[in-house]
Amino acid sequence: MRAQTVLILGGGVGGVVAANALRKQLHRRHRILVVDREPRFTLAASFLWVMNGTRKPEQISRPLARLERKGIEVIRGEVERIDAARKQAVVNGQTIEADHLVVALGAQFTPEAVPGLVEWGHTFCTLDGATRLRGVLEDFRSGRVLLLTAAPAYKCPAAPYEGAMLIDALLRKRGVRGAVSIELHSAEPAPMGVAGPEASAAVRAMVEGKKITYRPDHQITRADSGRATFSDGASVDFDLMVHVPPIAPPRALVGSGLVNEDGWVRVDRHTLETEFPGVYAVGDVTLIPLAMGKPLPRAGVFAHAQAEVVARCIAATVAGRERLVRFDGRGACFIETGDGNAGFGSGDFYAEPRPAVRIRRPAWYWHAGKVLFEKQVMWGWL
Repeated sequence: MRAQTVLILGGGVGGVVAANALRKQLHRRHRILVVDREPRFTLAASFLWVMNGTRKPEQISRPLARLERKGIEVIRGEVERIDAARKQAVVNGQTIEADHLVVALGAQFTPEAVPGLVEWGHTFCTLDGATRLRGVLEDFRSGRVLLLTAAPAYKCPAAPYEGAMLIDALLRKRGVRGAVSIELHSAEPAPMGVAGPEASAAVRAMVEGKKITYRPDHQITRADSGRATFSDGASVDFDLMVHVPPIAPPRALVGSGLVNEDGWVRVDRHTLETEFPGVYAVGDVTLIPLAMGKPLPRAGVFAHAQAEVVARCIAATVAGRERLVRFDGRGACFIETGDGNAGFGSGDFYAEPRPAVRIRRPAWYWHAGKVLFEKQVMWGWL
């Protein structure tokens, strides 16, 4: 059997998991290449802990080059174009050809889509943003914290609700919570609505139980110094604005043949294969419609599971075996509530007529579970 090449575009959760799984399943004569513009892998699930000061940036990042110790080639560069029909990608002006292609480029943050959001807001959704926000929160003594989702579609369904509760816990620890009001304005009609009404109500109860004002269906249209304006014409003054930014498909997908009018990659919901044989996509770059009309949430847990499925599909193809593994739509997430506690949500998102998701009450052991997961990632993946 001739040596084959697997090209993985993206060094986030999906790309790193796929590379590790493939290296375990394929003979060393087969090449595995990972391309990413950044030199380091960072665990986005831990950015909230950077925000509240319980983690330092270096604790939740590792050089992608460490994958080379496992026999995985790492190329640092910008993915400029993708030709799915030819299984090719142009990186830093050079064309790379492959036998199997995995697109794991994630979603692009576009805070500039809302006028004033970049100039007047902070975010915990990037490592730099979480680090800067930590410094701001250290000096915050009184006033109104306005936390918002800037668009109905964003990364990690639980993130804005966790962010509000962790900010609450941090301010209580510092003894200034009584002088601070926290408001959460969401562009979606309910928390984690894709998980179903019971799960949504449970998350809302967690948030409002912290005396955080929650306003659903309230989408920001612009921000100015100390004031946010919403689509219904209302405006809210703030002393600190924290946002979960809008997202858009990566520019490299343009002209790839992988997307339709929505700009996201459509895949087989079970194999993650695109309409081009041997070309797969995982994680935030995909759009997988659910029976209830909403897409599968963009969350690391799904990128992780999808990458494992894709790796096994590719390994089976290389070996000439039938591809038996399937992504079943199951997922779970920890919901940080502060004070060393977390809730836990899990269920079947492919269930019909709507996802079947259960939310467990906050407890210390769910928080410990997330800590353990973080350690497994930092010491096992790279």
